[in-house]
Amino acid sequence: QVHLVESGGGRVEAGGSLTLSCVASRPLATSDQMAWYRQVPGQERDVVASITHDGIKGYIGAVKGRFAISRDIATNTVYLQMNDLTTEDTGIYFCNDLIGGQFTWGQGLQVTVTS
Repeated sequence: QVHLVESGGGRVEAGGSLTLSCVASRPLATSDQMAWYRQVPGQERDVVASITHDGIKGYIGAVKGRFAISRDIATNTVYLQMNDLTTEDTGIYFCNDLIGGQFTWGQGLQVTVTS
């Protein structure tokens, strides 16, 4: 089972940027689908962006044009570049690996955007 380690969260003013990183403990296979989720208090954990091994990307409408997901196969790392952040982007961000119907989660990163 893969182990995911995240880094890069923090506090930023509205309009600023952050980059989240997620390093997997093994090489990512063609069947791994990676994603970033966000959870805010009182709400379910929802997907924000996803990427397949072939590099096909998907985003929720609220982050399109502001967030960019990418992956570095050589270092088993998935990134989430977040630009033009708003207070609505505040939450705990989780890296996720979906393979064979099984979800694996990172430990979560707090992202706080202040006005």
